[in-house]
Amino acid sequence: MSDLREVLRGLEVFSGELPVFDTALLPADPQELFIDWLLAAVRDGVREPHAMTVSTIGADANPSARVLILKNVDSDGWQFAALADSRKGLELAARPQAALTFYWPALARQIRVRGSVAPAGAEDSAADFLARSPGARAEALIGRQSTPLADLASRDAAVRSAAERIERDPGLVAPGWTLFTLRADEVEFWQGDRERRHTRVEYRRTDAGWERGLLWP
Repeated sequence: MSDLREVLRGLEVFSGELPVFDTALLPADPQELFIDWLLAAVRDGVREPHAMTVSTIGADANPSARVLILKNVDSDGWQFAALADSRKGLELAARPQAALTFYWPALARQIRVRGSVAPAGAEDSAADFLARSPGARAEALIGRQSTPLADLASRDAAVRSAAERIERDPGLVAPGWTLFTLRADEVEFWQGDRERRHTRVEYRRTDAGWERGLLWP
């Protein structure tokens, strides 16, 4: 354990040239800043910048987190998708609140989003499913997420069977596939600094619109 501690303490962080976060130029809406940062990550070659940690609360009141792909950001909020009968789908049905976390180490940037979550209608959810790759559709069509698996051969056979179903019926949609939208109440932007002079800006939704301010690192 002591050796591991030394290994972890020796890992370099905040290396390379980091972007500047000019808080004098903050937009009124956090979505605008989010999209600016996301597109900057794309231009800088950050791998999978649309990957985010989605955190929910289970029936036992314990948190649960997993990495999903951001589908879109529009006037309604941040979008992601899941099966309604998956663990995250069931948790969102019981407690329709979630937190999203984006982290791009190469840029020392982190974005945290919290708010309420609402499911889209069947038509929009189906369109999202059909836009997925054939392999992703086959995996979702199995519909056994988080249940015990006897062996990997059983997984492979189920994926092959689902892929064959999709070949026969390209318009097939997994039952319960749902597009979710998180309507943000809080959005925080964090820019790291080598000297630990990190910059944090928080947006909070109010009845009059968005309020924003700095936070101590």
